[in-house]
Amino acid sequence: MTNNDFEIRKRRSSTNVTIGLILVIFVVLIFSITLVKLSNGDKMQAYDHVLRPEMLTDE
Repeated sequence: MTNNDFEIRKRRSSTNVTIGLILVIFVVLIFSITLVKLSNGDKMQAYDHVLRPEMLTDE
């Protein structure tokens, strides 16, 4: 292999590591958002996204 081939492999490797880190950060972000949403499960509504009166607390 020539010096140019080693350079290309090194660049590809660093690009792959960068993309891998970005993917891991994205997965951690989505997981964190999911945990926060699940911790507030008593206020969670289904798929309708409409405020239902039975979910309101009496004040």
